Amino acid sequence: MRKVALFLLVIAIAAGAGAAVLYERAHALYRGFSGDEQFVDIPTGAGSRAIGERLVAAGVIRDHLTYRAALWLSGEARHLKAGEYRFDRPATPLEIIGKIARGDVYVVPITFREGLTIAEMAKVFESHGLGTAAAFGQAARDGSLVRELDPSARNLEGYLFPETYSVPRHTDAARLVRMMVDRFSHILTPELRGAAEARGLSVRQLVTLASIVEKETGRPEERPLVAAVYENRLRIGMGLQCDPTVIYALQLAGRYDGNLRRDDLHFDSPYNTYRYAGLPPGPIASPGKASLEAAAHPADVDYIYFVSRNDGTHEFARTLAEHNRNVQKFQVQYFHDKHANGR
Repeated sequence: MRKVALFLLVIAIAAGAGAAVLYERAHALYRGFSGDEQFVDIPTGAGSRAIGERLVAAGVIRDHLTYRAALWLSGEARHLKAGEYRFDRPATPLEIIGKIARGDVYVVPITFREGLTIAEMAKVFESHGLGTAAAFGQAARDGSLVRELDPSARNLEGYLFPETYSVPRHTDAARLVRMMVDRFSHILTPELRGAAEARGLSVRQLVTLASIVEKETGRPEERPLVAAVYENRLRIGMGLQCDPTVIYALQLAGRYDGNLRRDDLHFDSPYNTYRYAGLPPGPIASPGKASLEAAAHPADVDYIYFVSRNDGTHEFARTLAEHNRNVQKFQVQYFHDKHANGR
């Protein structure tokens, strides 16, 4: 009996020592991977054992026993979440498990600012390492994604909502484009659509007008005024004469070099609002929410002209005579003085 008792005591001591070692390892920093970072992808539906095997194989946790001990100590076995996780420094197994239980998945933030065209968005997409600009451009040609909103859409120009998207590292162009269209559909509320319809605008016309507003001014307080100018011109049958539409036409033709010249105003394109009356055939960029709201709710003013003050703001006018005075002051005289002062 004494031998049995001694044997059990040895077992208990060994077990206690083993438990102490595992407890220590669960709290000890560890990094078993070479290189600057390690990614671990946890599929949807993966069990805790399979998750542990991936973490150990990736060198994020020392071994399976350490993982099981840390998992038991954390109490998070039923809360581990799927997704891709990035590890770039030594961490304790408890910290690793906590990260996965919180769902701190690795995402790439990608920002599309207001007023970008599909071609410009494609370059942003490629610059974030998510894929090629060509792949984004191809995905953005799928007009069927907005068929309910705009049956005549041949591509998604204007319908890719500009904001910051946080996406998994392996998000492809088609998935991101769908996200952007879904976001646009959410922003285009029934109220906005109703306001546009009340003004005789289809969704396509609303987005087209909003895209023009977006390109003409970045000042929030000016957007309803700019929208009013163009609505007033449409109402009286006056040409929109909008420079950004000409730039867009030149871009489509591969002829824009960053400068708009007087001769360019004669360029033959349905998007050239100096040559063709009314709105252009479709949006010329992706408008933000404020520009969409401005197009649906333009200011109640009778302005039909505006000119840049060269500081990001504009001077508005009701008559051609008033507008000509503003042009003389803010364009002719301004640049004359600037040239005379050698600036």
